[in-house]
Amino acid sequence: MSGLGKGIVTSSILKILDVRGVKAIPMKFDGYLNVDCGTMNPFRHGEVFVLEDGSEVDMDFGTYERFLGKNLDGESSLTGGKIFKKIIEDEREGKFLGEDVQFIPHVTNYIKDYLKSLYKKKNADVVLIEVGGTVGDIENTYFIEALRQLSLEEDVLFIQLTYLPKLGGILKTKPTQHANRLIQSFGIKPNIIILRMPSLSYSSSPSLKISKEVIKKISLFCSVKEENIFLDPDLDFTYELPLVLEEQGINKCLEEFLGKLSPPNWESWKKRVESLKNPSKELNIALVGKYTKVKDAYISIEEALIHASAELGVRVRTKMLESSAFENHEALKKLEVFDGIIIPGGFGKRGIEGKINVIEYCRENKKPILGLCLGMQLMVIEYFRNVLGIKQANSLEFEETEWDVITLLPEQRLISKKGGTMRLGGYEMEIKEGTELFNAYKKRVVIERHRHRYEVNPKFSHMIKGELIVSATYNKRIVEAVEYKEGFGIGTQAHPELSSKFEKPSPLFLWFLRKSMLKKDKAN
Repeated sequence: MSGLGKGIVTSSILKILDVRGVKAIPMKFDGYLNVDCGTMNPFRHGEVFVLEDGSEVDMDFGTYERFLGKNLDGESSLTGGKIFKKIIEDEREGKFLGEDVQFIPHVTNYIKDYLKSLYKKKNADVVLIEVGGTVGDIENTYFIEALRQLSLEEDVLFIQLTYLPKLGGILKTKPTQHANRLIQSFGIKPNIIILRMPSLSYSSSPSLKISKEVIKKISLFCSVKEENIFLDPDLDFTYELPLVLEEQGINKCLEEFLGKLSPPNWESWKKRVESLKNPSKELNIALVGKYTKVKDAYISIEEALIHASAELGVRVRTKMLESSAFENHEALKKLEVFDGIIIPGGFGKRGIEGKINVIEYCRENKKPILGLCLGMQLMVIEYFRNVLGIKQANSLEFEETEWDVITLLPEQRLISKKGGTMRLGGYEMEIKEGTELFNAYKKRVVIERHRHRYEVNPKFSHMIKGELIVSATYNKRIVEAVEYKEGFGIGTQAHPELSSKFEKPSPLFLWFLRKSMLKKDKAN
């Protein structure tokens, strides 16, 4: 079933294998007919995750990277749109030699060949394939059929994640039984079942004990050994799940399939989890955005804050605030209780003036602020309007004006197609020494991921001096970062949250939390 946390379970198993020296790579199938996630609305789909190579992919890839601590590429993402686009292109080129092209064998053969070639190309020990959606959906049925066929040709282990609800205080196994019966009707017999249990909190029940009768019933009706059934309870932090699954012995099931594995090294991981669970300090951070009604729209920012907080031993309480609410200046008083403010990226005019008002508040009150992509652009607009006195300063994205201090990138001016056409992926930031940005990264050149069509207009960039300065550029032209000279705020055109990992936090988020802690200490 969708929404159960397949991406987190997949990432946890990847990590369990990774700490044992197994080269395990993920592959995600999404049934939608979009070629990628780039044109999807955050209100419907959540965050679009961008990989180092510029691929716009499902947000589960962010989870994979954060757990594995490694960068992935777009070849690990396969969508219905990619599959059918390739099949139709091949048919038009006559590659099927007059055959009538069908789901079986042509679509399923393409999927199998793709998976096998990925396995070989990446020189992987294991490819862990996550099938998006719900068993029984029309949109993933052909992919499930391809995996059934693949299991006849290769060594395949099937893991089913199902929902175990509690009704009237009683755990109900029927949803799991029916889901298992449905997947078996497709010719697939799961080797492992993982039970998602929102009704069971690991914090209150660390022994993870549920009735043996429940496990026996699922084992009997689903034809899975009792020792191959595992619990996925509610956790304070998702990074606990690999440890919780290992505590239950899932590694033994994986060894039955893969053979004897090396002993794991969880030292660093456990230390960071413990730091999250027992922090020494607490910070209140506001994220002022325009997609705040969608839980997953800013998931990478939230995770980057968790990564930094694990390293610093501080608990971060993040509050989502709708930017349009701050178009009324009276509402700015609500920001007094926060130790730091983040202005995230986004598209379109709605809520922009509220964000600009929040930036003005931070600048005047020396409140730690981190502007990301659009957030940086709005820091520049606010500076031109309220410090330089050029009230008509704006972005070409919102309004035609002679003071378009934010304008289209030159390579974007003739583009009409939307998919995959922004400035995407990893680009170098050339950082000026002596800046706060340099203090954060301790390097002159770093690579961060981008996703934008607009930039600071080079025609006006020379005017960013004094209270606000340019602290990084790309190719001596594109403004990559700005910061307040007094050192309390940085804006970056890049999205550093996308490259943050649990065991290697983003330097910029570490800087931001340190500044927020310092501000709080001074206030106290």
